[in-house]
Amino acid sequence: MRSFWEGKRVLLTGHTGFKGSWLSVLLQSMGAEVHGYALAPRGKPSFYELAGIDEKICSSTLADIRDYEALKSSLHRAQPDIVLHLAAQPLVRYSYSNPLETYSVNVMGTANLLQAALQSEKVRSVVNITTDKCYENMEWVWPYRENDRLGGHDPYSNSKACSELVTASFRESFFKKAGIGLASARAGNVIGGGDWSEDRLIPDFLRALDQNQVLTIRSPNATRPWQHVLEPLVGYLTLAESLYKSPEMYSKPFNFGPDEADAQTVEWIVEFLCSKYKNAAYRVQASDLHEAGMLRLDSSMTKKELCWKPRFNLQEALELTIDWHNTYRVGGDLIAKSLQQFQFYLSKATP
Repeated sequence: MRSFWEGKRVLLTGHTGFKGSWLSVLLQSMGAEVHGYALAPRGKPSFYELAGIDEKICSSTLADIRDYEALKSSLHRAQPDIVLHLAAQPLVRYSYSNPLETYSVNVMGTANLLQAALQSEKVRSVVNITTDKCYENMEWVWPYRENDRLGGHDPYSNSKACSELVTASFRESFFKKAGIGLASARAGNVIGGGDWSEDRLIPDFLRALDQNQVLTIRSPNATRPWQHVLEPLVGYLTLAESLYKSPEMYSKPFNFGPDEADAQTVEWIVEFLCSKYKNAAYRVQASDLHEAGMLRLDSSMTKKELCWKPRFNLQEALELTIDWHNTYRVGGDLIAKSLQQFQFYLSKATP
């Protein structure tokens, strides 16, 4: 993997966020020239700020993905070979309060990025990172495949389905003719150190723990495809490399989900975490906002075509998240810890 990325110029949108910060660290460690485009980190603490990532990558443009001229200028300066699009409004509950912002960022932001990429003479590969929630959730036990119907009840999920449709349209209308690879990547509930987002289970648990508070959970029986952040990130990088080499073969959507045994309920996760800390506690509070109950991904096509497979089971993913957070709590080197976990990931043979 390193031999491919060394010297590659990469435009990474959303580089100040949770997954964007991790990707910045991984790409920089493999010798890629990383150029970021995103809003300033939302809230504190921030992995991006704590680790000084802006000083370690080639350039960082703090601007809105909806500002087409700023985005086009940034892309022109970066002259990227590969574009990884992570900039988004990523929160379900926030989308209920801010639906117009959610749609404008997730839909028009995607259209802006794809249009700007088309204007570049160097771009060879573009990956749009969406979500497992882009599927029309039928609340059935079967996992969703890439050709299942798109939809989404809440504004966030629906906007990501729209982002998928925009991607498909640009791919068929423009990218194929230009010979540029364009794919989308759909991952489940990603966990790992460095995520302090509001209304996400693991960050909420760790915040409550650090503040000696009782965690409140809303949907204890909701089942999600939990996975460590390194799983989909390596998947995104594998997909981007495959697109770069064979755009016609890989220009389509791909699922990156955990093994079936790792799709556990919210309450299972919380009880596991509580078992690791003596002072941890939680309570259940009903919510009037709709959230999907059952949601799993079928990643069989991804496993076959990209030779990608999950390497961590859920317990390992949670242990790694706790390990990273404990490093943060004692003021340790977060980049060193992240790269240590990356090397551990690479050292594990796929099942």
